[in-house]
Amino acid sequence: MSAVSNLDRSRDDTVLAARNIAKSYGNIHALRGVNFDIHRGKVTTLFGENGAGKSTLMKILSGVVTPSSGDIELDGERVIFHSSTDARDRGISIIHQELSLAPNLSVRDNIFMGRELQTPTGIDFAEEARQTRKLMADLNEDIDPLTRVEELRLGQQQIVEIARALSVDSRILIMDEPTSALSATEVEVLFKVIRDLTARGVSIVYISHHLEEALQITDFAVVLRDGSITATAEAKDIDLEWIVRNMVGENFDLGSPPTGHEFGEVALSIGGLSVADASGSGYSVVDRLSLDIRAGEIVCIYGLMGAGRTELLECVAGRLQPTGGKVVLEGQEVSRLSIAERIERGLALVPEDRQRDGLVQTMSVGANLSLASIGTFIKRMLLSRSRESALIKQSIQNVRIKTSGGDAAIGSLSGGNQQKVVIGKILATSPRVILLDEPSRGIDIGAKAEVFRLLAERASQGLAVLFSTSEVAECLSIAHRIVVMRKGRISAQFGSDATKEQIMAASGEAVIDL
Repeated sequence: MSAVSNLDRSRDDTVLAARNIAKSYGNIHALRGVNFDIHRGKVTTLFGENGAGKSTLMKILSGVVTPSSGDIELDGERVIFHSSTDARDRGISIIHQELSLAPNLSVRDNIFMGRELQTPTGIDFAEEARQTRKLMADLNEDIDPLTRVEELRLGQQQIVEIARALSVDSRILIMDEPTSALSATEVEVLFKVIRDLTARGVSIVYISHHLEEALQITDFAVVLRDGSITATAEAKDIDLEWIVRNMVGENFDLGSPPTGHEFGEVALSIGGLSVADASGSGYSVVDRLSLDIRAGEIVCIYGLMGAGRTELLECVAGRLQPTGGKVVLEGQEVSRLSIAERIERGLALVPEDRQRDGLVQTMSVGANLSLASIGTFIKRMLLSRSRESALIKQSIQNVRIKTSGGDAAIGSLSGGNQQKVVIGKILATSPRVILLDEPSRGIDIGAKAEVFRLLAERASQGLAVLFSTSEVAECLSIAHRIVVMRKGRISAQFGSDATKEQIMAASGEAVIDL
């Protein structure tokens, strides 16, 4: 197959077309003469690594960003979007990769924010609540419209973001990483909603780093690399290897368990740990779980959404209080220590939600990198800028962060590089045990490989690594041992020679042939 397929795309089929779109930020060229078509009643999937320009292109098509040059045609006529509201009025909505919800407001208020349903006497809250309930029902979620968003788990917040976009009744719906925090069941429901929408003539643009998952839903595939389109094809003509080859230039895996070193003593011992469900129902989301991880060992925790993976890691790190059991770090119990005290002892967590819990958006790349270890640079109440700068420079180099420097805004980095900043921040504390909750969430296959390479390298130097994932392929990458959780307990443990079928069966997940 040629690098760029010649598809028969008639103007009758194209509802929106981007023509020679370019976007520059100073000397950085985010997009270079991109031509992109959206087909009526079809799913067009846009593949590409972090930093390839996908989100920039989608922001242009949805009126969030103005292109440096090029044209947008809607129904064959040239249009100019002056704002996202302008695009929305023309039937174009976007679900952004990073959640844009107001956490202190209810689900209902988030869905109707800025377009409240008015009556002669004020806002019709009852009708807003009714429509919200219907949207939740369509997405197979039992969420009360008056629940504050901050009380929802991350996957449910993503569902609310999707519901808000669906509520606008758009003709073109752009989904930028809509499933990054969803369970397999929630993804299945979303795919059904997408097919219902396309059957009604709605056009979908779909962006996902879950490549195999995206193959199930796409009608047309487009690959963006370094700001340029490298390949286009119909779904029937592509496979996973085609996507990877056009994205990164070669077909590679996510690595293998590091060898050539002996495991040390038990670095982390979790004994009979229990964590109560946040709802106060009395249910234990982690139920008397015990697990040991040795120095130099990489252990992967796999489980479906709700299995208790996040609660386990957050309890071990000190973010959640246990109802029973203990956490022992290198022979010393740390169950009663604070998060800061555990970090000081060598136990630290890379959280699932990097935007909310891992980064300070108003700080620079460097300030984020040094934040967790800032105490080591302070002497007699004075901060040693030279020592801090040396650590920042070394961290950028060690973790291979693509940035113009420590002074760069954290928001200027791609998702993959932001994740590396969070990991670099934790590694700067010189941990003995590192916990990572979904470390590859929202990052591309190339960035995943870099993150896993980094973890494998540190494990070979004696670091104990415990990471969770909801992707089977990641379990079968660098882990020496795979622990499967189900309903708060360990249902099975496997070595690195486990199969996808064994892991999924132990989690209670049906095996789907892709």
